[in-house]
Amino acid sequence: MRPTVCRIIGVEQAHQAIDAAASLFEHARGHLAGRDVDGAQMEVFELAFGWAELEAARATLDAGSGGPAADAAYAGAVTAHCCARAVATLRARLRARPSAFGVADRHIDGESARFVDATLAPPRVAELGEMVRRRQGRAPEDALTADHALMRETFRRFAEERVAPLAADTHRRDAIVPESILRGMRELGCFGLSVPARYGGLKPDDHEDSLGMVIVTEELSRGSLGAAGSLITRPEIMARALIDGGTEDQKTRWLPGVAAGDPLVAVAVTEPATGSDVAAVALRATPATRQGEPGWVLNGAKTWCTLAGKAGLMLVLARSDLDARPRHRGLSLFVVEKAGTDAREFTHRGPRGGVLTGRAIPTIGYRGMHSFDLFFDDYFLPRSALVGGEAGRGRGFYHTMRGFAAGRLQTAARACGLMRAAFEQALAYAEHRVVFERPVASYPLTLQKLADMAATIHACQRFTYAAAAEMDRGDGQLQASLVKLLSCRAAEWLTREAMQIHGGMGYAEETDVSRYFLDARVLSIFEGAEETLALKVVGKALLETATPAS
Repeated sequence: MRPTVCRIIGVEQAHQAIDAAASLFEHARGHLAGRDVDGAQMEVFELAFGWAELEAARATLDAGSGGPAADAAYAGAVTAHCCARAVATLRARLRARPSAFGVADRHIDGESARFVDATLAPPRVAELGEMVRRRQGRAPEDALTADHALMRETFRRFAEERVAPLAADTHRRDAIVPESILRGMRELGCFGLSVPARYGGLKPDDHEDSLGMVIVTEELSRGSLGAAGSLITRPEIMARALIDGGTEDQKTRWLPGVAAGDPLVAVAVTEPATGSDVAAVALRATPATRQGEPGWVLNGAKTWCTLAGKAGLMLVLARSDLDARPRHRGLSLFVVEKAGTDAREFTHRGPRGGVLTGRAIPTIGYRGMHSFDLFFDDYFLPRSALVGGEAGRGRGFYHTMRGFAAGRLQTAARACGLMRAAFEQALAYAEHRVVFERPVASYPLTLQKLADMAATIHACQRFTYAAAAEMDRGDGQLQASLVKLLSCRAAEWLTREAMQIHGGMGYAEETDVSRYFLDARVLSIFEGAEETLALKVVGKALLETATPAS
């Protein structure tokens, strides 16, 4: 009987290799100490991904490999593979520009190099691929509580029975989310996952449950990214904004509806000229009085506002103070109430004047929710629409960023669900498809692909769970950005490999993997573009805490 990978390579070796890689990373970071992010963009971009990969590897190690012996053996093998790939990738990143990072061969730890060579040796990678086949792709057991395990099973069944059968047709017709999916999600309480129980939601009043939100998002995304997996992101952002900054009247007025999914919610932040630079938002909110009522008038454009047509509530970030410095202190959040519509174009006239118009943007993927260009023309809002009242004026940027941190964590979970769906399809096809008298799955190169795919999903999922736990402890905003950075890039690669395993059929619209590939491409763009996260969020933290290399 051949020895398994985890018997040959111990987890202790993986720990040591990751520690050595972390020291190498710190040396490279120290070489950039004192530099400005924009003056070292290429170096910082590479280090940001290296950091994310190391953190994901640590998350797999911290998760352990409990459960039945066979499951523990598989988890150990996958963990070793995750760690070896993280170390090898970091070394490759730094060695590609040795002078930029101050790295020489003497900085490469010999033991960790041997660990990588042994773990990624072709026979051992092929053995891990065979383990994946024998398990039919089944992931290592999760150490979930009974409640979270029930949530996973409930939403997995819902995604398989109610979402997946409608996903392909929704994508091909570029249709709006089917009402049967929305009705089912309302019945299950999906929209209230971030709303405290005292306001009609499912979130406990006395603590956070980001992991529950992540599990639900992952399973819904496995059914369809556009028609289910992304539906609870906007309620999450609005709920956090209202909980953090809203008045009690605003919370009791809007949160029960948000929790019930009636009305649906949209968030309008991005503008045509600003992209991910939230602090540069230009849509103006000007104090005004109409028909004897004090309030605000909105003028300007928004873009990529997902579900704006069907939504009945819209959270809008606007510039309420033109002279504020720094500029982000001049932003406030407003809640706009409107009629929902399935139409791709709409015109909504405000009760006290002004017009809001919207037009859906045709997209190659991520279909089902429709993203809109919006224009506010002298649109009047009552004073009660300002989140937090007068005390909330100028606080919009901070509430938005907190909501976006949760949104980034959710996006990582969306990526994990999408990867799982693509992986399962690829494995099933590779076992069924016979080429040159052998199943495609039995070839060494395919075994490597399967091993890499399984390890990637494992690392991203474990890192997402770890980031959720950090957020529940009141931290984790940086972790959310790191895991979003890693998982979204990984989803592009993995769905591409799933498509490749299908060969010509992967390019056919009738196969689900073609849709997965198109959907995955948007993940690195929304909820903070990859470049913005890597440089302005992760990169800033990298350089601010760097210790000069000796």
